[in-house]
Amino acid sequence: MPGLDATPGFEMDENFKERLIRNVKKEVKQIMEEAVTRKFVHEESSSITSLCAAVEACLSQGLRRRALGLFKTSSTTALLHKVAKSFPPANHISRMVQDLENVDPTNRKSSSSGDSTSKPLPPPLLKKNSTGIISQSHHQQPKYLWIRLALLEKQLAGIIAYLVENSSRYYEKDSLVADPDCGSILSSLLVGPCALDYSKTKTQDHFWTDPPADELVQRHRISSGTTSCQPTPPLNFGRSLHTGGSSEDALGQMPRSAKDYVESLHQNSKATLLYGKNNVNVHPPQSDPMPGYLSLHQSARGLVIKWTPNQLMNGFVSNCSSETGGIGGGGDGKDGKEDKSQYWQYALNLRVEDIVYVHCHQQGGGEGGGTVVLVGQDGVQRPPICFPTGQGHLLSFLSCLENGLLPMGQLDPPLWSQRGKGKAFPRSRRRPAPMPDQNQEAIDYVFRIISKARPEDLLSSQELMDPGYRRGVAKNWRVLSSASASASSSDSPHTSESLNPPDSPAIPQPEQNSNGHPIRLVCQTMKRQIISRAFYGWLAYCRHLSTVRTHLSGLVNGKIVEGSTEDREGLTVERWQLLSQDGCVTDSQQVLRLAYYGGVAAELRSEVWPYLLGHYVWGSTSNERQDLDEGTRQSYETTMSEWLAAEAVATQRDRPSSESSASHSSEEQDDESDLGDSIEDGEEPTSPVSSQGGIYSKELLDLFALNLHRIDKDVQRCDRNYWYFVPPDNLEKLRNIMCTYVWERLDAGYMQGMCDLVAPLLVVFDDEAKTYACFCNLMERMSANFPHGGAMDAHFANMRSLIQILDAELFELMHQHGDYTHFYFCYRWFLLDFKRELVYEDVFMVWEVIWAARYVASNHFVLFLALALVQTYRDIILTNSMDFTDIIKFFNEMAERHDARAVLALSRELVLQLQTLIENK
Repeated sequence: MPGLDATPGFEMDENFKERLIRNVKKEVKQIMEEAVTRKFVHEESSSITSLCAAVEACLSQGLRRRALGLFKTSSTTALLHKVAKSFPPANHISRMVQDLENVDPTNRKSSSSGDSTSKPLPPPLLKKNSTGIISQSHHQQPKYLWIRLALLEKQLAGIIAYLVENSSRYYEKDSLVADPDCGSILSSLLVGPCALDYSKTKTQDHFWTDPPADELVQRHRISSGTTSCQPTPPLNFGRSLHTGGSSEDALGQMPRSAKDYVESLHQNSKATLLYGKNNVNVHPPQSDPMPGYLSLHQSARGLVIKWTPNQLMNGFVSNCSSETGGIGGGGDGKDGKEDKSQYWQYALNLRVEDIVYVHCHQQGGGEGGGTVVLVGQDGVQRPPICFPTGQGHLLSFLSCLENGLLPMGQLDPPLWSQRGKGKAFPRSRRRPAPMPDQNQEAIDYVFRIISKARPEDLLSSQELMDPGYRRGVAKNWRVLSSASASASSSDSPHTSESLNPPDSPAIPQPEQNSNGHPIRLVCQTMKRQIISRAFYGWLAYCRHLSTVRTHLSGLVNGKIVEGSTEDREGLTVERWQLLSQDGCVTDSQQVLRLAYYGGVAAELRSEVWPYLLGHYVWGSTSNERQDLDEGTRQSYETTMSEWLAAEAVATQRDRPSSESSASHSSEEQDDESDLGDSIEDGEEPTSPVSSQGGIYSKELLDLFALNLHRIDKDVQRCDRNYWYFVPPDNLEKLRNIMCTYVWERLDAGYMQGMCDLVAPLLVVFDDEAKTYACFCNLMERMSANFPHGGAMDAHFANMRSLIQILDAELFELMHQHGDYTHFYFCYRWFLLDFKRELVYEDVFMVWEVIWAARYVASNHFVLFLALALVQTYRDIILTNSMDFTDIIKFFNEMAERHDARAVLALSRELVLQLQTLIENK
């Protein structure tokens, strides 16, 4: 029968409308967040397209075909032209659409996607927030043209508001626009986007928008689930610079990793930048000097010296044949990519452990620049590296190189340290006088790189091997003086003999080791070094463990409570019946352990939560709990009557004295006027409603009225999407509880967020008095998180220490990208116990675990929850190198999408990890 299907059809229409409105809310939130984080929204942003699509779907639902005129389709563009006849803003947008459509009549239907006529298939649309470049010709109009234009002209909200007011002319009765609630919500949602200023400036990434959180998570799932994907092979820049160019195949592969290579020259999580200098010239064979960027990096594999031509650093592409002709004759200048790829063969990438000698040519006492020639173990000289003049760049490079070699290596001879001036070159025993015709002298230094980790370097030390070592003889380095730079030996390609200084140690002869004394001395020295390193390593570990025990031992309980497989099932109805026989719960530890490892069954929360919050005492009988509930209810009603009286007085005082209600008697009007006069005169009025005849001062009434205003604002917008708070009666209960709590604590007053803490308790108990009592116990721990308390700073400091010890890599990234190790993005988590980060069912589960963890594992379990939440997405954070703004945006978008059970399991593991570390097991 038709009547039987009316109700299901109505419910389906209502659900469809809710989905449409929810989609518009999502897109409005996305575009507003983009405007805040990026400081602008480009007109061609994909967020605008997504919002226009959501608005199009809402306007198309229930649209009358006849209202649009004869032979009109259900296109919303036809609706715009119809409305333009009676609404001037719509007429303005209609003229703009017609002008654009007249440019190319074949694309008139691009202004709306609602038509379903036979036409060629349009080009495929890019996904939302795609990083690809949108290529639209001038013939192809953008989709949802009139909605986009109305949004950019800030007229969309007004047009839709007009449609809502006149919905009977254009829409069916059951349409979204004709609905008095959904229609007004739709027009109100678009007020914010219409108030934005949209940019037309084409920046470097004007087609790119930040991918939303769900897209980042999806990318991570795809990348982590794909095992066949191989990492990009690193570039091979270790070729000697004096040799010829590489093959064409190698040159074709290099530009694909060029960006990664240039990014590796900067400070990153894998290598530390010790030194960097631009415009350092390198002189390749048979070529002119080339400027580039010289850098010294320290990684886990050792020190690396890199030099990259400027053409590769700044994306230079040469189109001039004269410029490319001087780079070894590569390329003809016709193809920019071929010209640029030639420079890869000149890039330097040398490991310091492969270098034996460093020849330095110093001109003019440090202010005239300098030249460095690196000699490898194979005896091959690298091309000279010429530093620019001034400011001692050569000495700075050597100082950073020497510091990077420590403690496993050193320069021989070491640089000298001058008090107040830093490092200096070593002084020679005899310095030749400068030539009469020149004021500056050219000095050459030869440094040897000694690595203590190699046995051959240990055996080459004469102080250990030769007891009769002459300390007065010069070391294995020399200082050569000459009158001009042309006499420098660093430019000579034939320096096989000059590489070994005259006093370099020779290989010991067998007769020198016949007595075994030098070998024994070497072994004893190595033994002392090994023991010393082991001792200092152990000492550092003990100091680290002492720091952990001192600063973090208070975050966890000293006793580790292990959970079995049965405990992870949680507190079920059957177990609760066994533990609460005769209405008395005696084994509190087992109840807490079950709640911590598995949570509480939904039907038991109203009985178990008062125990977890401290309202009920463990071991109390049913009669004792009933008496407690009765006393709590009486106290709650008494307090409620007091603040109701104060509210009545405040309302009467704020009411203008000239207004009088016609329904009241003349005697009541006289009483009200007398009461108003007494308040205006500064007297303390007595409330006629108060059962105890309370007297309230003017300051008290002002303070309470201010708090009432704050409470009313928050109650009206607290969890309105949740089914429990749809009826107004439950909102009134929430208001009564908050007013009762604030009335007894007017010195602290109401602060935003308190309603969020009361709401889940009220949903579980559905009783004002019990909710109020449990909320008071909850606020004993939570009140310090609000601005008047100091717990939030302690949370941030403890969070910093935890992540620094348990996840050093993530802490280092946070420190490098804007240094957001202050963890201000966790403020809402700690303030509300993750209430806004999770859906309601998960909030119940997380809260009861937090309350039970206080007695089982940690009184600061929220810290480990926050750390687990960060570590759940650590790979996404590391991969995208998120800064402070990115991580706030990411977690705001991920709200109510987290896997609460997985986060709780990881939190318990982190607590156990810290407990084990403190116990030193």
